[in-house]
Amino acid sequence: MAEESYENATNGGAKKEFNPDERIRSGFAYFKTEKYDKDPELYDELAKDQSPKFLVFACSDSRVCPSHILNFQPGEAFLVRNIANMVPPYDQIKYSGAGASIEYAIVHLKVENILVMGHSCCGGIKGLMSIPDDGSIDSDFIEEWVKICSISKAKVKSEHGDKDFVEQCTILEKEAVNESLANLLTYPFVREAVMNKSLALKGGHYDFVNGSFELWDIDEFNISHSGSL
Repeated sequence: MAEESYENATNGGAKKEFNPDERIRSGFAYFKTEKYDKDPELYDELAKDQSPKFLVFACSDSRVCPSHILNFQPGEAFLVRNIANMVPPYDQIKYSGAGASIEYAIVHLKVENILVMGHSCCGGIKGLMSIPDDGSIDSDFIEEWVKICSISKAKVKSEHGDKDFVEQCTILEKEAVNESLANLLTYPFVREAVMNKSLALKGGHYDFVNGSFELWDIDEFNISHSGSL
C-alpha cells in the first residue's frame, strides 16, 4: 500500500530498508489516485488561481503539520513554517523572507485571517529558554532566530520564576505566539488591514500530548481567549 510506513514494513521477519525515493514516489501515487483523481473540479480551479482564507505560521517540527491537524484542503491556507513558528518584527533587511511571505499573503492574496500556531514540546522554545542570561549563543542560526521572542522569555521568567523549566517552556509556547501576533502589527500592510477589519489575527496552540487545540483572537492590541477544543 502506498501509505505503508517503510520503517515498519517487514520482510521475512526483518525490517525493510528505508528507501527515500520509493517513499516519495509511493506517497505521490497515493495522493494522485486517492485525492487528485477523485476531485478533478478542485484541482481544475486551483490550476487557475489561489485564494486562501488563512496565512498560517507553524513550526517546522515534523509532528506539527497544519494541514493535517486542522484539515486544511489544498488552496485553503498559505503556510509559513520555521523554527518555533515565530514571526519577526518588520525589518526589510534582516527578515526579508518572512516579510515577503506576509506581504504576498496580505497585499496580493488578500487573506482574511492570520493564525500563529504554537505547539507542545517545542524544541525551539526550549532552546530559547536555555539561552544563558548573558545572551551568549553556541549555534550558527537557531539561537539568534529564537531570540525574536526574548521579551516573552523575560516575561515568563519574571512572572513564573517559581515554576520548573518544563512548566516555563509550556507557558512560553503560548506567550511567544502572542509576541509574534504583536510583531505582525509592525508590518504596515498588516496593521492597516487589521484597523480596517479586513484581517483578523489569531493565536493557537496544539497539544499533541493531550490531543487538544486552543484558539484565541487578537483585537488590535488586546488579546482575548476564545476557548479550547
